Amino acid sequence: MSETIRSETISVLLVDDHIIVRQGIRALLETRSDIVVIGEAGSGVEAVQRASELAPDVILMDLVMPEMNGVEATRRVKELTPRTQVVILTSYHDDEHILPAIKAGALCYLLKDIGPEELIATVHRASRGEAFLQPRIAAQVMQALNGKKRGQESLADSLSGREIEVLRLIAEGLNNLEIADRLIISEKTVKSHVSNILGKLHLADRTQAAVFAWREGLMRS
Repeated sequence: MSETIRSETISVLLVDDHIIVRQGIRALLETRSDIVVIGEAGSGVEAVQRASELAPDVILMDLVMPEMNGVEATRRVKELTPRTQVVILTSYHDDEHILPAIKAGALCYLLKDIGPEELIATVHRASRGEAFLQPRIAAQVMQALNGKKRGQESLADSLSGREIEVLRLIAEGLNNLEIADRLIISEKTVKSHVSNILGKLHLADRTQAAVFAWREGLMRS
């Protein structure tokens, strides 16, 4: 297969140590004309090597693999090709896997019981740089982190009312343009709000902002 991919297509690298899983995901993704599977890897070490060679738009990354696990592979991939977005696709939903994966740079975290259309939608989200956690995972993260800052003033208190609105929409998975349309403001203004939010909360990216919103209970009101 030629590695020359049209700019409008999303290039994907599949990483899982089970061939049958990779075959199933490939078959699903290849039903879409705007998604191209440009490679596969059966271990974390191979994933890093292939990511370095191919620089895919999106990697669907398993967590438990031989030689190198998905968390370490994610960390190394993000160092080698920062523009590549990593989507964790796993059966594990415990804190010991979720939090390290997000910290390593994963943009999205999915469980393997996800529906086909939601998986495809997440590939599209990731290609646009949009963070997404399944509600079950977001709740798990919130519960894991809840109470760590108990007794301290919440950093959320430093946000303006408009910034709180933008933060909630980030946590819902909306991109900047969608947030602009929802709040009837310019996309440039949204970008400014996002930058302010990340700065005030001392966060690195939108995924961490979404986790913060769930953890602080901002999505329950």
